[in-house]
Amino acid sequence: MGMEETEQRTGDLEEYAYVLDYLPTGKSFSVRSEPIVQLIGENKFTLLEAVPKTAEIKVEERLYIGKGVRDKISLIKSRLAYENLTEGAKAQLPLAVSAIIKSQEKKYVDFFNNASPLNIRMHMLEMLPGIGKKHLQAILEAREDKPFESFADISKRVALLQDPVKLLTERVLMELKGESRFYVLARPAHQQLPR
Repeated sequence: MGMEETEQRTGDLEEYAYVLDYLPTGKSFSVRSEPIVQLIGENKFTLLEAVPKTAEIKVEERLYIGKGVRDKISLIKSRLAYENLTEGAKAQLPLAVSAIIKSQEKKYVDFFNNASPLNIRMHMLEMLPGIGKKHLQAILEAREDKPFESFADISKRVALLQDPVKLLTERVLMELKGESRFYVLARPAHQQLPR
C-alpha cells in the first residue's frame, strides 16, 4: 500500500502545498540529478518531496498536489522529516506555516473556540508556547462569553496574549521538529525507514 493510499483512507491527503525549496539539479549528494521540490501541505503541514513537471516553480508558490491533474508536480516522492529539509527550506518554513495559518483564519480561530482538555492536567491551548494557566483561564472565559471571530478578536479580548498567529506558528514548528509528545496541529513527524 502506497503513501497516498494510506493517507487517502484516513482523509489526510494534502490537496495543496507551498514550495519551501526548489532544487533544479536535485540534491548535491544524490546519485541521480533530477529536479526536486520540497513542499509543506496546507491541510496537516505535511513535509513532502516531489518531482516537478516544469522549471517554472517559485519558492512560496502554492501548488495543487491532489489526486486530479497536477499542472506543476509530476510525482510526490515521499514524506520528509524536518531534518531532511534543505537549509533553504528550513529558513522558508516559518513563513510558509504563518501564511497557511493566516489563509485559513476561520479554522485556527475555531481551534481557540473548540480546544478541549488533553487530560486532567493539561488543556490543548496550553500546548501553545507562552500559554499558561492564567492565559488559559482568560481564553476560556472570553470564549464562553462569546466565540472568537478572528485573530484580532482573540488579541483584543485576551489581555497580554501574544499574536495568535505567532503562537500557532511556533507550535506547528515544534511539532514538525518532533519536539512534542502531542500533535494537535500538524501531522506527526515522519520517521524515515532504513532502505
